[in-house]
Amino acid sequence: MRVREGVCMLGLLFCAAGAMAADAPESLGGVVYDDRDGDGRRDRGEPGVAGVLVSNGRALAETDATGRYRIAVAPGQTVFAIKPAGWRVPQNDLARPGAWRHVPSLAPPSVKYGGIASGKMPRSFDIGLRRAPPGDGWLEVRVFADPQVKSTADVDYYARDIIDSVLAERTSRSDAREQRRAPELGLSLGDIVDDELSLYPALNAQTRRIGVPWLHVAGNHDLDFDVAHDEDSLLTFRNTFGPDTFAWEEDEAVFLGLDDVIYRPGQSPAYIGGLREDQFAFLEAYLPRVPKQRLLVLAMHIPLFEYEGRDTFRDADRARLFALLHDFPNVLILSGHSHAQQHWMHDARTGWQGAAPLHEYNVGAACGAFWTGVKDASGIPDSTMSDGTPNGYASLGIGRDGRYTLGWHVARDPQGAQIGLHAPKVLRRGAYPAYGVYANVYMGRADTRVEFRVDDGEWKPMRRTLAPDPRVVRENMLDADADALRGYDRSAEATPSPHLWRGALPTDLPAGAHRIEVRAFDAWRGEVRAQGEYRLQEWQASP
Repeated sequence: MRVREGVCMLGLLFCAAGAMAADAPESLGGVVYDDRDGDGRRDRGEPGVAGVLVSNGRALAETDATGRYRIAVAPGQTVFAIKPAGWRVPQNDLARPGAWRHVPSLAPPSVKYGGIASGKMPRSFDIGLRRAPPGDGWLEVRVFADPQVKSTADVDYYARDIIDSVLAERTSRSDAREQRRAPELGLSLGDIVDDELSLYPALNAQTRRIGVPWLHVAGNHDLDFDVAHDEDSLLTFRNTFGPDTFAWEEDEAVFLGLDDVIYRPGQSPAYIGGLREDQFAFLEAYLPRVPKQRLLVLAMHIPLFEYEGRDTFRDADRARLFALLHDFPNVLILSGHSHAQQHWMHDARTGWQGAAPLHEYNVGAACGAFWTGVKDASGIPDSTMSDGTPNGYASLGIGRDGRYTLGWHVARDPQGAQIGLHAPKVLRRGAYPAYGVYANVYMGRADTRVEFRVDDGEWKPMRRTLAPDPRVVRENMLDADADALRGYDRSAEATPSPHLWRGALPTDLPAGAHRIEVRAFDAWRGEVRAQGEYRLQEWQASP
């Protein structure tokens, strides 16, 4: 159990002050009611809401026919309501939606960024809900991984590069397939800031401009590092965003937010991926109540998969989580942390024993390569990730039958590029055809079909290759050869990209310019294309 102190509830705007009672209450009760006028108070004629789940982070209580509940509490827990489908929680702060209160801790540690101020536990915790307008069976979500701002300059990049791009969706549609509506919900997958927790208010001010409820998961750069135990490591995060483990229900999906960063002060590395006992207790109590026809979305920071022989997630915790998810037919895992992008299909190799592979989408970072690289004309760093994916954000669309669509959106790109195309500018006519055109298909999976053609020739298959993206390699070389810094930090060092395809360019065509076309068959968008060109030149020996 994580220890979090203080008393705070969004929506009701209550913050108790004063000395803490000598003995913490053994239970907390209240009423969940239909706040028909939205004033945050229960007025005459506003009935209770039955069947709403309230949690202390471990156990659940359900409201009775009159909307009343009572739940056991212990010092340091957070009591919160699970927003039911068809209802809205208080909307006074869209960047921090929800209704929660922190149970005071007996000995709150002092932390650099404030943590949670201790206070006196109130006698009751009432929660107002409002009915949501009926939906049409489709939910639009925007997903940010790793905004990871470290300064006010980075907050400005986040605002102009990411937030403005989401807002521009409502006015700019360059492709008929991109005629999607504005988001109705948002989700950030941790590393909201880069250890500088004082930036939360400035970043939240930008996020709330989108105008939809925005949920937050904690990352390893959201920790209070000046604590002695993992259970105290998210004091400031929880004071800002509420419980670090939560559920949020919509008609189309159930979202589970999980803090999967286990802080290990004094060890190397200082953290590892995993889940706590209180989180497993919550999952064991809650998952049996989740309708299996809905999509179950698990949002976390550290990926469940491991690569390059690194031990980044506790194996026993992964196996235990997979056992709980085994009987759910519609599950999507969203993770961040890697500052790269890929789709991972869990099967027996990683301990998944479900009937079909379990899809984990490791979402590319909003900050890309940590807001690094050469600035463009707008003064925003290039920040392309090590795998060649430009920085941006993801979209998630969900239907009521468990189906979903995913998309990657390059920041400030009204053309909606889905493929990075790289080819030599000129080749010798008649040279051995050993020179390649590379297609970085940002949302590519192992089973994605990618083809190319030259001019109006026949389409030929491209071969998936595990190699660095040529554009990132070029930036690395320019950085290495420069006599001075080209940006705040150099571009990310190129790493093998899991979504790169190669084809050999023909050299037996007539001299002159030739058009290159690449098409990829995206699992959700269908056919996406990119174009480029190269020239064939006759070699003339020097006299």
